Order: sequence, then C-alpha cells, then structure tokens
Amino acid sequence: MRQLRHLPLIFLTLFLALFLAGCAGTGERQSFGEYVDDSVITTKVKTALFNEPSLSGFEVNVETYEGQVQLSGFVSSRENINKAVEIARGVKGVRSVKNDMQLK
Repeated sequence: MRQLRHLPLIFLTLFLALFLAGCAGTGERQSFGEYVDDSVITTKVKTALFNEPSLSGFEVNVETYEGQVQLSGFVSSRENINKAVEIARGVKGVRSVKNDMQLK
C-alpha cells in the first residue's frame, strides 16, 4: 500500500520530464523560448528602424532566427542600406545581420 502512495509523484515526474524534453529546440525547429527571444529581437529591430528618420519602417522587412537577423525590402539609397544594417547590429541579442535589401 505504501508503494502506491508514491505512484502519482512518479507519474508527475515522468510527465514533467517528457514535457520539458518536448519544449527543447532541435536543429530544424526552435523551442518556444527561442521563438519568443527571436520575436523580441525582431520587434526591437523594427522599432529602431522605425525611429530612424531617414528610414521608413515599412520599407524594410525583418526576420529573425536564432539571433540572426535578415533584412529585406527596398530602400532609396546605399546609405539607407548601410544605416539599416548598422541599426540592426546595434540591437541587443542580434548575433549577425544578413542584408537582402535592394535599391528602388
């Protein structure tokens, strides 16, 4: 009878172990925490670009995966491209910036 008393605790421990293992990221998919981190980085980069008077936040698309930011879209000058890359690199959490922007 004493052994049955510990059965719920054992099941709970196994459930938590399996749940946490399911939340871990793989080489192909991100964990929930990684996804949230990348979403925060994307938002910070978009905000920084939007706050830059020489850039329009709506011209530059921002995507982030594992801290790697990809900028794409159309801007009016090479200086704007360089400025957008510089701004993105200055955001905390950004590991690298891939520039796929093009001139209009």
